[in-house]
Amino acid sequence: MPTLRYALVAYIKSPVGEFVESLRRELHPELPHLAAHLTLLPPRPLQGTEGAALQVLARICGQALPFEVGLGEMETFVPATPTIYIQVALGASRLQGLHEQLNKQTLAFAEEWPYIPHLTIAKMATEKAADQALEIARERWHQYSGTRRILLDRLTFVREDKVNCWVDLAPVLLGGSLVTP
Repeated sequence: MPTLRYALVAYIKSPVGEFVESLRRELHPELPHLAAHLTLLPPRPLQGTEGAALQVLARICGQALPFEVGLGEMETFVPATPTIYIQVALGASRLQGLHEQLNKQTLAFAEEWPYIPHLTIAKMATEKAADQALEIARERWHQYSGTRRILLDRLTFVREDKVNCWVDLAPVLLGGSLVTP
C-alpha cells in the first residue's frame, strides 16, 4: 500500500485566484484542474495519525494571527524544475516562519527543496516550455488589474487521494477565531 501524503494549503478564492486558474488552463490545459493555492507544507507522509497532525496544526495556527500576503513578479524555478510561479513579495517571512513552526513532530519532513513561499502556476515538461510559458505568464500578469493582496486567515489540511487529486480534510484557522463561510 502506498504511503499517504498530506499538505497544508491556503486556497486563493478571489479574483487573483481565478486569474491563476485561468492562466494555468491556458498554459498547461492537459493538467488536471487544481484550485489556486499557497502551500505552507508541501506534500509529505505523517509521522503519526491524522488526528495528531490536526492537533499540532490547531495549536500552532491558533496562535498565529491572520496576515496579508502580497504577490510580486512572475518567475520560474528553472533550472531546478520547470515550474512557473508568482513570488510572494509581502508576507514571505511570515509564511516561512509558520512553515518552520509546523515542519515538526507529526508533520516533520525532510523536503526535497528549500521552502520558498510562492503561488504555483504550472509545472511544464521542459525548460524550453517553461521559458515560453513564463513570457506569456508575465504578459498576462502585467495586464492583470485586480488586487495582488490576499488575507490569509484560513488554511486547509489536505490528503492526496491519487496523483494530482487532493481531498480536503479540515479547515485550519489562524488566530483560532471562527470564520463565517
